[in-house]
Amino acid sequence: MSLLSSSVIFPRESRDFAGKRYISIGLRTLHLMGIAGFAGFFLFALPIEIWRPFAILAVSSGIALIGVEIFSDGIWLLQLRGLAVILKLLILAMSFLFPYLALFGFFIIIALSGFFSHAPAKIRYYSPFVGKVVKSSSELALHHEGRKDA
Repeated sequence: MSLLSSSVIFPRESRDFAGKRYISIGLRTLHLMGIAGFAGFFLFALPIEIWRPFAILAVSSGIALIGVEIFSDGIWLLQLRGLAVILKLLILAMSFLFPYLALFGFFIIIALSGFFSHAPAKIRYYSPFVGKVVKSSSELALHHEGRKDA
């Protein structure tokens, strides 16, 4: 069973659950609060005791948001909106490995966040792996069913 054919990550129909929208809104709000405090590390070189709780809030709420997206439909991992999040995590890691890049990295993360939060669906849902807009795994499955090598 290949990863792309896994119904756990890429279900035939997107999964939904009661309160999903409100849970996502709550998690996004917590995430923004965490980022606001975590900015103290990037912008003001504050002591770790001040910004660490905010960093934990930002990272944990971000992981929860990723979990909600992947649980609902793993196609998110193949869309530009999911790939942007993965890129932001890599930039964050680079900021700790190369502290002299931290401020630049922080602003790149903010720019990516703003862009992909407000970009049209044709950009956010575009999959460079498929070469078109794909809004659910069911479309991906249909895309592969006609192929002999799938």
